[in-house]
Amino acid sequence: MTRKRLWFAVGALLVIVFLAWRWTERAPTEADDQKHPPGTSGDVVAAVARAERHGVGNTLTIAGEFKPFQDVDVHAKVAGYIKVIHVDVGDHVRAGQTLAILEIPELAAQLAGADASVRRSKEEIRRAEGDLARAQSAHSAAHSAYTRLKQAAEARAGLVAQQEIDDSQAKDLEAEAQVSGSSAALSAAQQQLQVAEANQKQYAALSDYSRIVAPFSGVVTARYADTGALIAAGTSSSTQSMPVVRLAEISKLRLVLPIPESVAAQIHLGDPVEARVQALNQDFVGKVSRFADSLDRQTRTMETQIDFDNRDGRLIPGMYAETRLSLREKKDALTIPLEAVTRNGDDATVFSVNSQNIIEERHVKLGLEDSVRVEVLSGLTDKDRVVIGNRSQFRDGQKIQPKDVTADTSKTGGKTDVRLLD
Repeated sequence: MTRKRLWFAVGALLVIVFLAWRWTERAPTEADDQKHPPGTSGDVVAAVARAERHGVGNTLTIAGEFKPFQDVDVHAKVAGYIKVIHVDVGDHVRAGQTLAILEIPELAAQLAGADASVRRSKEEIRRAEGDLARAQSAHSAAHSAYTRLKQAAEARAGLVAQQEIDDSQAKDLEAEAQVSGSSAALSAAQQQLQVAEANQKQYAALSDYSRIVAPFSGVVTARYADTGALIAAGTSSSTQSMPVVRLAEISKLRLVLPIPESVAAQIHLGDPVEARVQALNQDFVGKVSRFADSLDRQTRTMETQIDFDNRDGRLIPGMYAETRLSLREKKDALTIPLEAVTRNGDDATVFSVNSQNIIEERHVKLGLEDSVRVEVLSGLTDKDRVVIGNRSQFRDGQKIQPKDVTADTSKTGGKTDVRLLD
């Protein structure tokens, strides 16, 4: 009886082992059936994109600030009190328009004195001219008399006494000296007139400087003084003078960009620029107008300026713009999505998918790139397919189920809204 029970236990154990083996064989199959329904492949699905011809370029995206084309504090050239100020903040003025008038009490007296000196000098010249004319007439008469006596004495000896000839000669010489003296007096009077007129012009110019005028057409952005304020002359660097107003030319603006040292050498005159002003929700286009060609030692940036016409007044100095500046560009480059590239230092690889949908790891040489696509210089050809996205779940030689995707560049006409990549 014991022997029968032993064989029965062994048989039951064998049945249990057999059933357990069958269950473990079927479990993966059922799991596979749930993961891959009938009619589908068991290969892992992978997103792939084709190498295609696209425009691609390095574009620097950087914030810039709009500044007036000209922006100056307007100072007085002479010291004085503000008699009247004609403008205030926000007023638009023309070049040469009077902004303020100064009252300079001592200047009026100086100008009157200069005018009087000119009049006196002119009177003195008229007197000197009269004296010279009379002296010349007297000299002409004396010289004629002396000449006649001398000729008569030479024609007939003893006809004219020698004393009479000597007296006539003395009168001739005296008259000649009088002419020289009158001529010198006239020259002195003329020189005095020149000095008086120079003083008159100087004081007249100072009087004109009492009118403070706009050096260019623009808008008053600040007013520093009011009627009655004492203004110092702004002609000396050693004297701290207070300006009257601040004037800015805003019909044309400068968009100022701090270009990083890493790309400063790639900036050229005429490079196209796109500026997005968020405050206006508008885009503006321009070209590089000028650049410093020198780096700021503190910021390590190069100031670059783009001129924008602002006659319609839409832009306001101080506004910021997100600026895209094209540095280099190719119109028909072989490109793939950036997501397809794995970098290791200077080495770059992609997972290419062959005609049997098997992954092949390839080394590629890259060129220009933007924020979405990168140029492939070697390692791929047109229409080659590459895996995009996370590569950690794939390996070289693995068979996949490819799912084609297309990079969306429709918003930029084949180019993407890009940033400069190192």
